[in-house]
Amino acid sequence: MTMEMKDSGSVVLTAYHPHSPARIPGMEQSFVQDIPPSHSPASRKCLPRCRRINRMLSNESAPPPTFSRSNSQASMDSTSMEDFWCEVENIKESREDGSEEATLLEFKPADEGELEAEWLQDVGLSTLISGAEEEDGQALLSTLTRTQAAAVQKRYNTYTQTLRKKNKHTVRDVRDIFGTSDSSLTFETVPVPPVPSNGIQLPGQKPVWKSVTSNSCLDCGLDKGSPSITEELSYEVSFSESITVLPKTQEWPKNQRFKKEDSALPKFIVRKSRFGLTEVGDLSPEDMKKIRYLSLIELTAFYDALGVELKRNRAERVRGRENGLFGVPLTVLLENDQKKVPGIKVPLIFQKLLLKLEETGLETEGILRVPGSASRVKNLHQELEAKFYEDTFDWDQVRNNDAAGLLKMFIRELPSPLFTVEYLPAFITLVEKISKIKLQLQALHLLIMLLPEANRDTAKAFLQFLKKVVANEGKNKMNLWNVSMIVAPNLFIYKGKRANQQEMQAAATTAHIVRLLIRYQDILWTVPSFLISQVRKMNEAAMNNSKRQLMFDKGVRKLLRRKTMERERPERPEGAVTFPPYLQSDIPEGVIRVYAPLHSKVSMAIQLNSQTKAKDILARFHCENSHGSSQNMRGQIQSLHEIGGNIGQHCLDPDAYMLDVYRANPQAEWVIKPKAS
Repeated sequence: MTMEMKDSGSVVLTAYHPHSPARIPGMEQSFVQDIPPSHSPASRKCLPRCRRINRMLSNESAPPPTFSRSNSQASMDSTSMEDFWCEVENIKESREDGSEEATLLEFKPADEGELEAEWLQDVGLSTLISGAEEEDGQALLSTLTRTQAAAVQKRYNTYTQTLRKKNKHTVRDVRDIFGTSDSSLTFETVPVPPVPSNGIQLPGQKPVWKSVTSNSCLDCGLDKGSPSITEELSYEVSFSESITVLPKTQEWPKNQRFKKEDSALPKFIVRKSRFGLTEVGDLSPEDMKKIRYLSLIELTAFYDALGVELKRNRAERVRGRENGLFGVPLTVLLENDQKKVPGIKVPLIFQKLLLKLEETGLETEGILRVPGSASRVKNLHQELEAKFYEDTFDWDQVRNNDAAGLLKMFIRELPSPLFTVEYLPAFITLVEKISKIKLQLQALHLLIMLLPEANRDTAKAFLQFLKKVVANEGKNKMNLWNVSMIVAPNLFIYKGKRANQQEMQAAATTAHIVRLLIRYQDILWTVPSFLISQVRKMNEAAMNNSKRQLMFDKGVRKLLRRKTMERERPERPEGAVTFPPYLQSDIPEGVIRVYAPLHSKVSMAIQLNSQTKAKDILARFHCENSHGSSQNMRGQIQSLHEIGGNIGQHCLDPDAYMLDVYRANPQAEWVIKPKAS
């Protein structure tokens, strides 16, 4: 089956909010033709309403709709869109019977210059607005690439020009901020030759790639044997810098079609460099905050390079419930759950619903598509609210289709959408305005990096479950396209004056986004190495700034002199307290001191060579401590961590070559401990 992608023209889309009116205007016209025999009878109840809208989008007897089709609207057969509209119909019915409470999410109109001011604040450059000399902002500016600097310059210039027009407070000239005598703002940018993964460019060193083996690359795409083109993705250079020639048109050509078969998606691999790969959870929260700053700058530069406008919403803050399960903000829900289970990253109720479906529902035919009983789901919803935290809820009574209904209800009732209000338009734009799937994937990758931690972790758990559903297609009859069409309206539903037309136009777009999220999730939750390289440089710049500032502090200089005198005193007598071995600095070049607090042998000096990997160090510790390790560490997966220096904390890939990591961060400490779950 194919979908014809055409120009959408001017359509205003606003983001779905769970607290929205109970009825979807115009949705009496839903669509699909005859449901194929393979579908469960339970899904046929939405057929009469679905058939009419399907005719609107097909070339049958019914007259075509008066609006022009967008590039995201499909010219396809009846079965390819039926799941989407039946799911919309089910959502509508659940709201009409009072199962879900909703109010409309209002969007604040943006005054001229306000979006640019918010953007500068969101990327950590509030110093450009406030005029304060903030070290973090200066460190961030010092790491920008050419395209990233141009993106910042463009937004700052728009902001300052707007303030001058409004005759507001005096705006500092950009030459005063950046110390340049030129009349135009010019940032000092970082050169962009390829840099080693997760590291910084070493003098005279070129990236060295591993030979391709079964474990040497991140393989995201189709099952083995599926006919598909394999493409390699590079994390070494920023995405925006990689765009050398701007295509003549970024929108889908009128005759462009994309197929809904799984085999139509290309197969991508990300080869591991000598620094390995880094997942989102491998970095400290402080460094991930900097990754978010850089991701927004890079996403903006990427869209600028493609000639595409990066749109964002400005929504009023809506307070959700402060207790309970459904309709509670993710951050509030996690705060409550962490009192019961410290360190938890995904809400307990969401985890339990996923676990229930994984244990008993993955092989259920039509799972997610076939709706549960509306009355049962409503009763289960109320019972969960009352009994879940008391551990008195009987999960054995929950049928698989009802559990799937509760799972989707949880997502819809979040006070803020899972993929955030602000950047939902950017998700839509990456499909409507960018035709190459590789470029779509790069934009989607940066959007995932932008998500708040709670949203990103919850989305990851959800997508991992959806991947398992697709893997059981042989029994549950739910392929990747089916699952994407069902999930899309739960994540992306649009409200507006022409809601019916907007939803029809967005249907194929949102389904394609979900399809990319499911298929390429292993890639999307891997942190691009060029961003990690920039974080290292940010940390180094911040440390250098701090050192310069400290040199002017007389009190600190006196303290340093006193410490120096203490170090020159004779050795401490036997039994005196000493620093842990991993904190000592008298270690020869190329030798690292590894600290393992949970092992019986807590430290070891290891001579590195060009072939030493992180997993080799782990194996050596395991061998020498196999009989005397702490009881606490047995059964736990231990990982080697890089701590301090130019990184906050970094859980290393077992395949990382340690000499390369050491040279990128010679001031780091090396600690073996369990990987954060």
